[in-house]
Amino acid sequence: MSSADNLHGWTPDPVKDELPVTPLLALEGVQRWFAEGEARTHVLRDVNLTIAAGEMVAIVGPSGSGKSSLMNILGCLDRPSAGRYSISGADMAGMSSDELATLRREHFGFIFQRFHLLSHLSAEANVQVPAIYADQPFTEHQQKARELLQRLGLGQRMLHRPAQLSGGQQQRVSIARALINGGAVVLADEPTGSLDSRSGEEVMAILRELHRSGHTVIIVTHDSQVAQYADRIIEIHDGEIVGDRLNADRKVLAAPVTEPGDIPHTQERDATAVHWRRFSEAFKMAWISLRSHRMRTLLTMLGIVIGIASVVSVVALGQGAQTRVLRDISAMGTNTIDVYPGKDWGDEQAASIRTLQPVDLRIIQAQFWVDSVSAMVNGSRTIRYRNLHVSATVNGVSQDYFQVMGIRVTQGAMFNASDVVRRAQTLVIDHNTRQRLFKDWEQPLGKVILVGGLPCTVVGVMESRDDGFSGPSLQVYLPYTTVMGRLLGQSHFNSIKVRLKEQVASPAAEQALQTLLVARHGRADFFLSSSDSILKIVQKTTDTLTLLISAVAFISLLVGGIGVMNIMLVSVTERTREIGIRMAVGARRADILQQFLIEAVLVCLLGGLLGILLSLLISQVFGYFVQTIVMEFTALAMISACLCSLLVGVLFGYIPARNAARLDPIQALSRE
Repeated sequence: MSSADNLHGWTPDPVKDELPVTPLLALEGVQRWFAEGEARTHVLRDVNLTIAAGEMVAIVGPSGSGKSSLMNILGCLDRPSAGRYSISGADMAGMSSDELATLRREHFGFIFQRFHLLSHLSAEANVQVPAIYADQPFTEHQQKARELLQRLGLGQRMLHRPAQLSGGQQQRVSIARALINGGAVVLADEPTGSLDSRSGEEVMAILRELHRSGHTVIIVTHDSQVAQYADRIIEIHDGEIVGDRLNADRKVLAAPVTEPGDIPHTQERDATAVHWRRFSEAFKMAWISLRSHRMRTLLTMLGIVIGIASVVSVVALGQGAQTRVLRDISAMGTNTIDVYPGKDWGDEQAASIRTLQPVDLRIIQAQFWVDSVSAMVNGSRTIRYRNLHVSATVNGVSQDYFQVMGIRVTQGAMFNASDVVRRAQTLVIDHNTRQRLFKDWEQPLGKVILVGGLPCTVVGVMESRDDGFSGPSLQVYLPYTTVMGRLLGQSHFNSIKVRLKEQVASPAAEQALQTLLVARHGRADFFLSSSDSILKIVQKTTDTLTLLISAVAFISLLVGGIGVMNIMLVSVTERTREIGIRMAVGARRADILQQFLIEAVLVCLLGGLLGILLSLLISQVFGYFVQTIVMEFTALAMISACLCSLLVGVLFGYIPARNAARLDPIQALSRE
């Protein structure tokens, strides 16, 4: 039968004449001092003490006598500066911090004067904390906690937080917490110090029952009335034990003794299941902590929200700008190749090369990979309509030019192959020319415009092309035969523009065109320029700009991460007492590290998600004021943002988490 099950309904055995003699806790020449510069302040001096299993001992003395320091050493919250402390024969000096945490968790149970309950947890959750660190399954420690609270008369108060409980009720919660893992040794530090007399008597009655059911109970008090409940009274003064006697005023009740070998330990379980349980419990506690301090959590994640929103918005804006630029370039001619005379741009001999002839046009048009092709002949001329004289670029093109360039007309029609053959004086004007020469209400179709000295009839008006490349210049289009024969007096083309069929690879087409024209001309007296290369250059440029702006946005994310670290460091300072409580009930350093790291990661992940939502909101506002560019969000950008916020949480949360894990339990508990 467990100690928790014996809490009520126990019938004492017959009275025995002597105490159990099983050695459990032994101190030999123990000293404890604190360095203050070169001087030392001694709080314990050459303490020799043995406590057997099953005893109920009271350590009494005035304030400052060293009794609390002695209890801290007995409960493995502190280490002796000198001397030897052994537990069931094992020397504490050789134990690691995790081994000491195991002892506090599975061997000792602490009852504090100030209760030391976690304010943001319910009574039931407070009781469960040591069992969580003992890797017990949730259903198991939940049932234990409820049974203990029921037996202690708190069945109707399980879900109340400490602030909603009286002092006596809080102390009962503290007692239940001490017993959740068995609590073979119960250490009570001034258990009635913060209680009224009635609540104090109830707590002492409970401690007496615990002793009767087999627990070793050690009470630290300055109250001689409280000490009378014990079977053995140890007096301490100025760090030295000055008295150790049996309590003659009280008979010693025999009780079933928990031998050192019977101390409950956590059962061996599957390692993966244990690690997962630790993580899930740490995650749950971290989430509760964040919810309990909402304002601090919101302030912590504010920097991450701004940083992530900046990065995602900049990337979306860059993607939208790139799409717009590429679309505008595509509007000039998707998947096109231009053939120019000369070796390359700026070739001084290009003007004297006249090998681009109509026969080249026909040969290129016959290739299976060509969608459409157009000759290009251009020059600047003055155009006149009525009393208006303006300068415009005159373009001589084939009937397929508009298909090559993806241009549509909003009024009239384009000239056809027949117009090209007969050198027709038909004219297509762009939107700028229409705006310059005609009134808004005036119909331009059928009107005659003098191009140079050549009268031409307007047969079509091109659509307005807000592509960022056409600019404010005036452009007019005539059949290339008309321009060559009637305006410029030349028989060669300035260039040839080729549009490839869909799915045709531009590099392969360039190579085929190069081979074809070299065979026709006998030499490479031309060079090629493809829209594909322009697209790549523009894409590279926009990528560079996006990277540059993203770097600036990343700096804001970095600042946000530093803000997280600063607030987490402040949080560690604010929650020092909470950390001390967790350590006192058995939390390992790894448990503290894990919880604070999870909190930092959760804050950053939530900040990342809120940042993405803020970025989406920004895009809506941006779209309301700017119509030329649409912010484009990709799944990759959002996933990258979440991963980035996760990384920030790990990097900037580690130092505060490590600092929390390295706190000394005693100093942490004493912090208000």
